[in-house]
Amino acid sequence: MDDYINKEVVEIDKVIEENKNGAMRRVTTETHHSGPDGSERRLYRMVAVSFGMLCVLQVALNISLRLEYCLSKGRDQQQKEKDFMEKFSNPCWNKFESCWYFLSTERKTWSESRKDCLERGADLVIINSGKEQRFLFALKKRVWIGLTDRETEGSWKWVDGTPLNTRYWGRNQPSSGGGQSTYQEKDCVELDDGQHQPEKTWNYSNCDNKLEWICELCNK
Repeated sequence: MDDYINKEVVEIDKVIEENKNGAMRRVTTETHHSGPDGSERRLYRMVAVSFGMLCVLQVALNISLRLEYCLSKGRDQQQKEKDFMEKFSNPCWNKFESCWYFLSTERKTWSESRKDCLERGADLVIINSGKEQRFLFALKKRVWIGLTDRETEGSWKWVDGTPLNTRYWGRNQPSSGGGQSTYQEKDCVELDDGQHQPEKTWNYSNCDNKLEWICELCNK
């Protein structure tokens, strides 16, 4: 009897152990398959591939836009240079170093002369060096240049607002000319062609006098 009972207990323990092991296997299997199934993994791959393609397209678009910008900028620069050269094909323009100089063939007041230069995209000439002064002197023309003290009497400035540094005044220039009222009327400067020394040819004059003029435009 005891052997029978022991045998039954053993059988029950065996069943319980088998059930326990089976449960553990099911848990393990369920845990192993708790991640995404096949369809979810395919979806993830599609999303990843799509994102990668978008990145590639973005890079290609950026390169394309930069290339187009560079080409457009290059075309604009070429057209600008072409227009610049066509503009100065006129024999009235003379080139010196990096600047072009327009020599008028008519006479106007200083203000009218400057207006003409501005309409040409230039301004009355500003003389920055002895080399430029000698170049202008060699043109042998009595002309307005872009120097005036209209704003403040005795404070000479160029048309771009910079103060006078280099000075190529003629003899006794500037001077009152015999009277304060006369002095005040002489607010504009001309380059006089009647001097023998290239670097002593500036003469201040009445701005309402009518003279030829020189416009300057530098290709910067």
